[in-house]
Order: sequence, then structure tokens, then C-alpha cells
Amino acid sequence: MLVAGLPSGQDAAVEEQTSVDSVVYEILGFFVERGHAKYSERVTMEQHARQAAALAQAAGASNSLVLAALLHDFGHFLGEQDSEFGVTAHGETGGAWLAERFVDEVSEPVRLHVSAKRYRCHVDSAYEAELSPASIGTLRLQGGPMSVDEAAAFRAEPFAEDALKLRGWDDSGKVVGLDIPPIDFWLPLLKDPALRRVGREVSKP
Repeated sequence: MLVAGLPSGQDAAVEEQTSVDSVVYEILGFFVERGHAKYSERVTMEQHARQAAALAQAAGASNSLVLAALLHDFGHFLGEQDSEFGVTAHGETGGAWLAERFVDEVSEPVRLHVSAKRYRCHVDSAYEAELSPASIGTLRLQGGPMSVDEAAAFRAEPFAEDALKLRGWDDSGKVVGLDIPPIDFWLPLLKDPALRRVGREVSKP
């Protein structure tokens, strides 16, 4: 979008800010339209997202990882529900959607958070018992615990450690009646230009 009468540099700034705002509106719109769903959990998707973000912030996580925690289940909003647990491939679809709008430090932990669950089941036999019934249900649909080769490939991912941290907040952010900040509290992160893909070269796989 070019604004008549503005120098080219200011035009670019206006265009970037308009793009940032449109993404924020889009994200908030999805939360309004689909954030009420529970997908067999005890809390709604919006409550779960806010709890995960609050846990990440309390743990001293970076802004990018806090935002990843807020948006980690965004893939559930993007496709048709394919089981009682929502969208099975929501990590991949959500990560891909976010990668077009946010930096890798946000999108990659989201893409990998389902794999992180499968990895933890591979390395810790007691971990599955800590999962919610819905997470156990999706684990079965998502391939179950990783194989040795899959686990090695996961560990080689640049954002594997962040994904494992995110997984922990994901698992813990399912408390009924918890007093947590509203979605609007996280607007500064959603609007933070340092976290946005706008004006940055998209990384190649």
C-alpha cells in the first residue's frame, strides 16, 4: 500500500505497519471464532494458549518463545477437525502459517511441539502418564513415540530445545479456572516488529 505524498521510505514503513496490523487482526479473529473449542480438553483453546504463554513468561523465556507458546496450537484454527481432538497435524500446519508471518524463533518451536511430545515419549517411559487424555489420544494419531532414527533427527533440529520447553508449557497449561492475562495482554508481542517476518528474507529449508 502506497500513501500519496509520502517519501518512499515512509511508504515502506506504512506498508509494513499495515501488514503487521492485518496479521494481528487475523490472529485475534481466529481466537474469537474458534478459541472457544475444547477438543476434549478441560479448558478452551484460548484459555490453553493464554496459560501456556503465561507459563513461558514466568519461566523467563524469550519474547519469541512466549509468542510461540501463545500460538502453539494455532493450527487447530486453520483446518477442519479430523478427530475429537481437533486437527491432528496442527503443529505442521500452524508452524507453516506462522512461518509466513513471524521469524523462525516463533514458528519453528510451534512446528516441532508435536514432535517434542513424541520425542519425550521415546526418551522417558513415564512421560506418557503425565499427558492429558486428549494428548494421549493425539499421540496415537500422530505416530506414537519416536523411533531411534526419528529421535536423532529431532535432536538435530536447530529449535529442538525450544520445542521441548514449549512442550512442557503446553502440557501444564490446562488448569481449569486459572486467573491469567487476557489475549489483549499479549498484543505487544504480536505487534513486535522484531518478531515479524515482514521485511525479512524467508529462511530456506
